[in-house]
Order: sequence, then C-alpha cells, then structure tokens
Amino acid sequence: MRELNRVLNAALAGAVALLALSQAAVAGPTLLFEAKSGTVLYAEDPDSQWHPASLTKIMTAYLAFEAIKNGQFTLDSKIPMTEAGFTQPPSKVGLPVGAEISMDTALQALIVKSANDVAMAIGEAIGGSEAGFIDKMNATAKRLGMSRTNYVNPNGLPAPGQITTAHDLARLARAVASEFPQYAHYWTMQEMRIGKIRLRTHNGLLKTFEGADGMKTGFICDSGYNVVASATRDGVRLMAVVLGETSGAERNTRAASLLEHGFQHLGWKQLFNPTTVDNMPLSPDAKPIAKISERVNSWECGARRGVVRARRVRSRTASLKAAAAKAKTAEHKSDAAKDASRKDAGKASKSAQAAGSAAAAAPAHKPAAATAAPATK
Repeated sequence: MRELNRVLNAALAGAVALLALSQAAVAGPTLLFEAKSGTVLYAEDPDSQWHPASLTKIMTAYLAFEAIKNGQFTLDSKIPMTEAGFTQPPSKVGLPVGAEISMDTALQALIVKSANDVAMAIGEAIGGSEAGFIDKMNATAKRLGMSRTNYVNPNGLPAPGQITTAHDLARLARAVASEFPQYAHYWTMQEMRIGKIRLRTHNGLLKTFEGADGMKTGFICDSGYNVVASATRDGVRLMAVVLGETSGAERNTRAASLLEHGFQHLGWKQLFNPTTVDNMPLSPDAKPIAKISERVNSWECGARRGVVRARRVRSRTASLKAAAAKAKTAEHKSDAAKDASRKDAGKASKSAQAAGSAAAAAPAHKPAAATAAPATK
C-alpha cells in the first residue's frame, strides 16, 4: 500500500508538471522519450508537420555514418567543396571550390557549425549528386518509418517541400543513437577547429544542462527555433524534440524543462505507459505545415523586422522632433540676441547724444598768456 501511494503521488506530481509544461508551450510540436526503449514520456502535436531547418543534418550525418559502415568512405576520406556547396548561404565554413577536408572534419563542421556548404558537399560525395543524395534521404526516411517526412535538400535551408514531424525526428534520433554509438562524440562537441578558425556549437544546453550530450539545433524563419536535445543521467538517456520556439532562449528552456521532467518522473511513466516511438499511432488531429515567421524573435524574420522598423520610425521621429526643438531654440536665441543688440545700440546712441549735448554746453577755455623771465647776471 505504501508503495502504491508513493507511485500515485509521483503520478499526481507528474500530471501537475505536465500541465505546467503544456501551458508553457509557445508554439510547435514536442516529444519526450527514453532513447533505448523508445518509451514516450510526453507528446504534444507529435505528428503535425513542421520545417526541420538544420535538424535535416541529422539525416545527412546518418547517411554519412552508413557510408562509412558500408566501406564507401572512411573518416580520412577527402570531401571536396563543390560549386553547389560553395554557393550555399550561411551558416557555412566558406571553403573555396576544390578545397578538400577529411570526412572527420566535415562531420564536425556539419554537426557543430551546422555548415550548409559542407552538408551539400557531403551529400554530393555520397549520392554522386544532390538529387542522388536526396533520393537516399527519402528512401532512408521511409525505411525508418518517417511517414510524414520529405527532404528536398541536404542542409535544411528554406524550401516548401522540406517537412517532418516531432515523431519522425524521434525515430531518426533513436536510429542514430542505437546504430552508431561510436560517433556519439560528434554530438557532444562544443567547438571544433578548421586550421586556425574556431567554430562553436549552437546548442547551448551542452554548457548549461546536467548530462547534456547532444544533439542538434535548427533555425529558419518559417520554423522558428528547433532542437533535438539529449541528456544522460545514471545510465539513462532521454531525448526531447522541440519545434517552433520563438527564440533560442525559449528553445533551450523548453527542452531543458522536458528533459528535467523526464528524469524526475521516468519510473512511473515507464510503469504506466506502454506507448513507444515505434508503436505510437498517428495522431488524429495532426496538422499540416505551419509557418511562424511573424512571431519569431530574429532580426531576419517578420516579428523582428517589424520591431526594427518600429524602432527606426520612433528613432527617426524623435530625431526630427529633437531637430525641430533645437532649431526653435536656436531661433529664440537668435531673436533674443537681436533684441539685446538693438537695446545695446539704442543705449549707445543715447549715450552718444548725451555726450554731444554736454560738449556743446561747456565754455571755451583760452590759453594763458606767456610770462617773461627775469635776466640774470
């Protein structure tokens, strides 16, 4: 009975925590699960479609790991920078066309820097062309059960057809963790170097959350801030998929809250919930693709641009008002100076007139007569 009460109290506490998590959500789907068993600990709109942004690179890395496993490449194999890779917009490493880096360095740049140019170069090297690699991406997604995912590029740059779900990303993240544990160090790296250039991760949880060991962040205006975050404590690894937060800070807070909730209530969740990432049915209220650019707090997106425009208008208005006030003040000072000058001129004129009158009224002075000096002998 005592044990039952303990479990029920934990369940109640978990329900309260879940309510808080749900109320804290700003936007977008989420999914929290235990990596080894796939047990789902929390889900919100897990099958609603979303733009993956740079979470796409998890699939690119997965296919690179497979290519190494199949003997197509080694970690020392050279990956050339292609014309298509060179023309990709940031985030990028910026290697010139024809420059080569090892697969090891390319994977670091892909995962740590989230380099769009390197993702394209890896894709073309593995698939023979960008189109060939995209075919591999979609075939692999289908094999992994990612039924609501479609790829059109290897890096996640904005494209209407580049779509996924939290549920599908959970399947992919589990596959990476279970099939390629030997490459776990790539997902935990906080920085990497290319020559003298130091490149740092976008995953802030690696520095701030206890046990954090991956995995990948992503951002474009239409998707907002996304992350597949993972952490391990006492031999248990949890993963959280968070999509559509409006800032990087909110993304980190949301993911950290989910992971912490999972570690605190893992026991009773596993006891009462048989649902896993693999057997979880498609959500009946799954939503089509959404765009949240107008709510994203970034200078390059709608909301931020609006804020910037508003600030510029306010700044310009304030400048004009200040200039007008300054001109008016200067005008008043000029008028006051002119009045003072006129008054001074008037006083001077009166003083001159008074001096002239006094001079006219004064008597004329005659010079004194000369006196003869006595002779001396």
